[in-house]
Formats: sequence, C-alpha cells, structure tokens
Amino acid sequence: MRIPRIHHPERILPGCEIALSEDAANHVGRVLRMGPGQALQLFDGSNQVFEAEIVHADKKSVRVNVLRGELDDRESPVHIHLGQVMSRGEKMEFTIQKSIELGVSLITPLFSERCGVKLDAERLSKKLQQWQKIAIAACEQCGRNRVPEIRPAMDLEAWCAEEDTGLKLNLHPRASQSINTLPLPVERVRLLIGPEGGLTADEIAMTARYQFTDILLGPRVLRTETTALTAITALQVRFGDLG
Repeated sequence: MRIPRIHHPERILPGCEIALSEDAANHVGRVLRMGPGQALQLFDGSNQVFEAEIVHADKKSVRVNVLRGELDDRESPVHIHLGQVMSRGEKMEFTIQKSIELGVSLITPLFSERCGVKLDAERLSKKLQQWQKIAIAACEQCGRNRVPEIRPAMDLEAWCAEEDTGLKLNLHPRASQSINTLPLPVERVRLLIGPEGGLTADEIAMTARYQFTDILLGPRVLRTETTALTAITALQVRFGDLG
C-alpha cells in the first residue's frame, strides 16, 4: 500500500510530535481509517518530506511522531504564473488541479469582459479557500512539496500591468509563432488564458501594450480548460522538465 502524503500547514521539525490539521485528521482517521503504528509522509511547503508514524488516532484528532526529514525538490526549472480568466462550475477547479500537477508555480484567477462568473465578495472568498484546498490535494497526489498559491481574483488589466521580468504570453488563434519557436532559455513565464468566448479586441490590444507575445497552439479551437493545460504542457516540454 502506498504511504499517504499529507500536507501540514505549519513548520515541521523532526523528532517532534504534532497534531494533524482538522482536514488531514478527518482524511487519515475517518476516510483512510488509519491507526497507531502506521506510516505517513508529511510535507509543509518547505520542499522537504518527512517520515512520520501515527501515535494516536480517533474520529476527531490524529497525532503523529515525526521521525526524519529530507529535501525532495520536484519543482520545475521554469516558473509559470498562470493568469486564468475564471470559468464556470467545475472547469476552474479542474484547471487548478491539473495545472498544479503539471508544475505551475502561481495561479491568479481573473475577471475579463466575457468572464461568465459573477460572484460577490463573500462567495469569492469561499471559492478562493476551496481552490487552495484543491491545490493542496493536487500536491499530495502528484508529489510536489511546495504548494502553489492561489492569489485573490483581480481584473485582467491590473494583472497584465504587474511588473514581471519573465516572458509574457497570450494565446491568439491568428498568432504567427508557437511555443516551440520561442527562443531559449526561459526561466519565468506569465501565461494568460482567456474565457470561453475569448478576449475582446480591446483586451487583446491591451495585452500588446503590456508587452505580451501572441502565440498559437495549433489549428484547432480548444476550450479554455484544455487551452491552459495544453499550453502549460508545451511550456514544460520546451523550457521545463517534461520530456
């Protein structure tokens, strides 16, 4: 049986006994039904992994003894900041989960003119918490030991205007170059993915003013969640650690 990987929100030190978070304790104690003596692997976002053994488990709490830790760097050599115009329903959750599995370093949800998501501040805050939990679960599953941040949602132009020394890319169906033609090396990418209906002409012109490069993925029109994952994969093959 594979040893479960569990994220711990606080700094972990070998040789200490710690209580798992409420969500982690529920998963370990209720869902997996694990008990004293069984092994866990913990990570705290410091790019280390820790071997631990359960010393107490019931329906409400789980305590573990941290045995040892070691550096385990599985981060991509290219830092990808995904700016994703928010999509409806489970599509946004799917994009966040899979982009993190593919090695994205940072995600910012965006509002654009054709964004189909309308949320008040309270619902948006709850969504952000939910998305961050999805990010943690994705790291637990794929083996990453740093958890990418899901930033608060912001306006498209405000995101484009942020200072960034990396390559800025915008997907465009009439672009003249592809990811494979971009010059090497690249260490940082700011990747913009628009909504289902695409960016407006004014928004595309705005991205050009902020030095975004238009790129083409191929001859077919992709859905927004497919576009994000295809572009990230191509970037990782070109500049990162997918081969």
